[in-house]
Amino acid sequence: MAREFIILECTEAKAEGKPISRYISTRNKKSPNTPNRLEKKKYNPNLKRHTLHRETK
Repeated sequence: MAREFIILECTEAKAEGKPISRYISTRNKKSPNTPNRLEKKKYNPNLKRHTLHRETK
């Protein structure tokens, strides 16, 4: 299988020093469409709004 698990971590909460929200997702490892780190807008329950979540290493 060419799919890998990734962890998405909130960037805005990290900058504000608040508890970080994390999500687990998958992506196609061999896809030329996503060569860089994946970014998605997800809900952060600590900030009570949708924020940008970026893939961690």
